[in-house]
Amino acid sequence: MNLTGIISISGKPGLFKVVAQGKNNIIVESLIDGKRSPAYSTDRISALEDISIYTIEDDFPLKEVFALIFKKENGGAAPSHKESLATLEAYLKDVLPTYDSERVYPSDMKKVFQWYNLLHKADILKLEEEAPEKEGDTPKKEGDKAPAKKATATKKATTAKSPAAKKPGAPAAKKASTAAKGGAKKSSSAKTASAKKG
Repeated sequence: MNLTGIISISGKPGLFKVVAQGKNNIIVESLIDGKRSPAYSTDRISALEDISIYTIEDDFPLKEVFALIFKKENGGAAPSHKESLATLEAYLKDVLPTYDSERVYPSDMKKVFQWYNLLHKADILKLEEEAPEKEGDTPKKEGDKAPAKKATATKKATTAKSPAAKKPGAPAAKKASTAAKGGAKKSSSAKTASAKKG
């Protein structure tokens, strides 16, 4: 799920898409009615791609929750945020069994379903793994989860290993270069010695 440029603004209903940026503000477009308006640095703005859901383990990115709902509904709409709290809780527990019911408040839960349906209506919800699946001819349901996990793991591994990989690399190069120089000196000494003997 790519939610870049989609934000929520505290005190304003629904979601907004950033369409332009000025010196002291940004111009946003409402996903509810399509109207454009300025948003300022004084507004409490949250980017959806930075929002996570509390679970009993690590925080779970909201965009991945949306991906789970998208798969469950086969690309369709989710239950309305106006459904009973019991219905929404049961649904969320079905797609994300590890969500923390004590820290995820009813208002937050309703936002998840309201925002999902707004994004669905605006045709913004799309799985990022769709293109690779067509090339490999793998089933959508199975192919969606594996690439996402592998990509995340690869990024973490790269981030963790990069600094460590660079440090040992430099001394090794210096040692190799020193050894090469030493070898060159020995070689030239040997030539000098053989020249004297001749």
